[in-house]
Amino acid sequence: MRRVAATLAVWLLAGIAQAQPVPVSVTAAPIDTFKDVPVGGQVDGLIWRGGVSLTSQQDTFGGLSGLAVTGPHQQVVFVTDRGSFISGQLAYDDQARLFGFIGVTAEALQNSRGEVLPRQYARDAESVDTIYRNGEPIAVRVGFEHLTRVADFALVDGIPGGAAREVSIPDWLTNLRTNQSLESLCIAPPASPIAGSTLLLTEDARDEAGNQRGWFLGQNDVGPVSYRSSNRLVPTDCAFLPNGDLLVLERGVSLLTFLMAVRRVPAAEVRPGNVMVGEVLLEAQGGDVDNMEALAVHSAPDGETRILVGSDNNFNDWQRTLLLEFALPTTP
Repeated sequence: MRRVAATLAVWLLAGIAQAQPVPVSVTAAPIDTFKDVPVGGQVDGLIWRGGVSLTSQQDTFGGLSGLAVTGPHQQVVFVTDRGSFISGQLAYDDQARLFGFIGVTAEALQNSRGEVLPRQYARDAESVDTIYRNGEPIAVRVGFEHLTRVADFALVDGIPGGAAREVSIPDWLTNLRTNQSLESLCIAPPASPIAGSTLLLTEDARDEAGNQRGWFLGQNDVGPVSYRSSNRLVPTDCAFLPNGDLLVLERGVSLLTFLMAVRRVPAAEVRPGNVMVGEVLLEAQGGDVDNMEALAVHSAPDGETRILVGSDNNFNDWQRTLLLEFALPTTP
């Protein structure tokens, strides 16, 4: 049995090295409560919709650091700390409750020459969002730390891959060669005043006032921006609501316990030259969360706008890969 497992691991790694999609078997265990609140109850400023804890025996699965919706019927992709795309479909029951992650594949990210990224220093993908043209998803945009850069990858049937197309970013950002550089990337939707612009947020590069530095990439809305995070927390991902409001996921550690928060910044405040300060929608710590690094907004099968929050287990056995789902309260 051990020999079979070892052979399978070698085969999987060989498939990744060749940048070919490799099937991954993922098991999902339901999460029924959050902060002792059952599914359907309000937690802080959000409605808890349930979640899953994801596990796999295959070592290609883990380190999920960013999340984006890539196609209809809940197709999504994660990017990982080791430079892979993890693609699949979120599975829902007849009550629109998340219960699984199916049809999963892993594929290595490539450089602009179509080669698998050669060193771990270049593989640390931290964020991803989907590029749309005429309402159709055509590519994903990925942010990397360590070897800090941004690159686009083509989408085929909702699955990203192929050679990277490098995207120009400011020199000050390129020169941040640490694991606390470019952590968050998200693209403004059509309803936003800065529609189509890409927001880049650093984890711990500070301006003179101590706020996290950021930058907008766009044709019309280009330039610096700052973000004021919660005390002891730093931004780890961002996503836009359909109306243009910005959500920022924050993470911290205190006494060996993970902390997290989700903040909402009004659309009018999301612009170059501004200091963005959002309101807290959700705070949690301890056993309800883990190393929360992924954030996405999508439409559930029942049409409700949902907020997905995922954790990066850093390929450690003692950490978990959580995928939690929330909704905004309905305004009377």
